[in-house]
Amino acid sequence: QVQLVESGGGLVQAGGSLRLSCAAAGHTLSSYTMGWFRQAPGKEREFVAGISRTGDTTSYADSVKGRFTISRDNAKNTVYLQLDNLKPEDTAAYSCAAKSTNFFGSVYTYSYYYNYWGQGTQVTVSS
Repeated sequence: QVQLVESGGGLVQAGGSLRLSCAAAGHTLSSYTMGWFRQAPGKEREFVAGISRTGDTTSYADSVKGRFTISRDNAKNTVYLQLDNLKPEDTAAYSCAAKSTNFFGSVYTYSYYYNYWGQGTQVTVSS
C-alpha cells in the first residue's frame, strides 16, 4: 500500500508560481509511474502531467505545456510539480497518483491506470 501526501498548494495571483510536492510512504516510488491530475468544481478530473519511473520521460496536458514542470527525486520518495505563470483557469484541487509498472519509460495519461491517489491540495489563482 502506497500512501501519497500532497503539499504546496495555496492562493496566488495570476502570473505567480507554486511548487507542489507529493511524498510517498509505505513503498519506494521508484517502482511507480507518477501523475498529477486536477479537478475544478463542476468539472471532471483531468490529467496535468506524468513522469516515468526513472524521470526520463514526461508528458503534459496541452493547457499546461510550457508552464508546468513535473520532476521526481526517487531518493527522497517525492514527486514535484512546478507551476509557473499561473492562470485563473488553473484553479483546482491537484492530486498525485501512482501506478505500479515494470516499464521504466512509460507515462500514463488516463486516471483509471493509476492504483494509488493522494488526498489533494488546493490551488487557487486570483485574477
